[in-house]
Amino acid sequence: MSTVPQTSVVQTKYWHRLGDERVQCDVCPRFCKLQEGQRGMCFVRACENGQVVLTTYGRSSGFCVDPIEKKPLNHYLPGTPILSFGTAGCNLSCKFCQNWDISKSREVDTLADAASPETIARAAQQLGCRSVAFTYNDPVIFMEYAIDVAQACHDLGIKAVAVTAGYMCDEPRRELYKYMDAANVDLKAFTEQFYKQITIGHLQPVLDTLTYLKHETNVWFEITTLLIPGENDSEKEIEELTQWVMMHLGPDVPIHFTAFHPDFKMLDKSPTPPSTLTMARRIAVKNGIRYAYTGNVHDEEGGSTYCHQCGSKLIGRDWYVMTAWNLTDDGRCRVCGTACAGVFDGLPGRWGAKRLPVRLKDFR
Repeated sequence: MSTVPQTSVVQTKYWHRLGDERVQCDVCPRFCKLQEGQRGMCFVRACENGQVVLTTYGRSSGFCVDPIEKKPLNHYLPGTPILSFGTAGCNLSCKFCQNWDISKSREVDTLADAASPETIARAAQQLGCRSVAFTYNDPVIFMEYAIDVAQACHDLGIKAVAVTAGYMCDEPRRELYKYMDAANVDLKAFTEQFYKQITIGHLQPVLDTLTYLKHETNVWFEITTLLIPGENDSEKEIEELTQWVMMHLGPDVPIHFTAFHPDFKMLDKSPTPPSTLTMARRIAVKNGIRYAYTGNVHDEEGGSTYCHQCGSKLIGRDWYVMTAWNLTDDGRCRVCGTACAGVFDGLPGRWGAKRLPVRLKDFR
């Protein structure tokens, strides 16, 4: 791994020059075309000295130890703590963004915590975390930093997790996921109209990311869909979404249907009724999805994992607290012996629902 830059500005490689003295960023399907001094829509990639640079390398908006189930990942090292952090900016413009103070930040003060990849890895190790999550905003836009952190973590036996909207081009996607061990991909809806009007993006690149992860990598991944009343919560759309998942990804990719609360530019919308989440979960199971969950609501049944063969409860969950564990050390149902899809490592962790803010300067 290269030495840690002494500046937050580093060179990138996924861009090319245009014929009119501009450069085009090729990391995501926005293909921002920049003149000298301009920033991309994500705000963190910019044109300096005739090339695209990342301006937030080694700078974070904050660190926190979370339960891994909060990402959410229900089938990846359950019960273990994960060190979470993000930077600033985002390459989508979701009107319902629930981390908008970070993703839409244009203030340097947001990036108050400086941290080298090695410091982050060391902090995770000393805090007893099995993994590090790139979250709060999307690692797609700070992929150079995320890759270096992942490599530093791997040197200490710590896993790397991407929490992402999956809005990325093919070549950088392949580069990023060479270094990721797990991911949660936010499939925000299943219509182009929603993506175009609500996120100012497109659906197909996200579907491409999902099929790539399934068929061309060993990355464990799960899907999250935030259901917004009147926007993406119809039975028809959930039928089509879950049928697509079954056809293209298979029955073993977990999907989380989570509740919306009014935020950012969608304060006029009502919170998602729990009955909508239950309906979505029912449709997913009907269509063959083995692991469908409800989230952001108190629903132990909808948050628990069941054996698809005999119906036994494999992992009980009450919010982020584990209430039952009926898997063998190799991830099989204790009742019938059927394998549960996921990444398990003997007994589960015991982190529970704790949230622990971290100051990286304590680990330098």
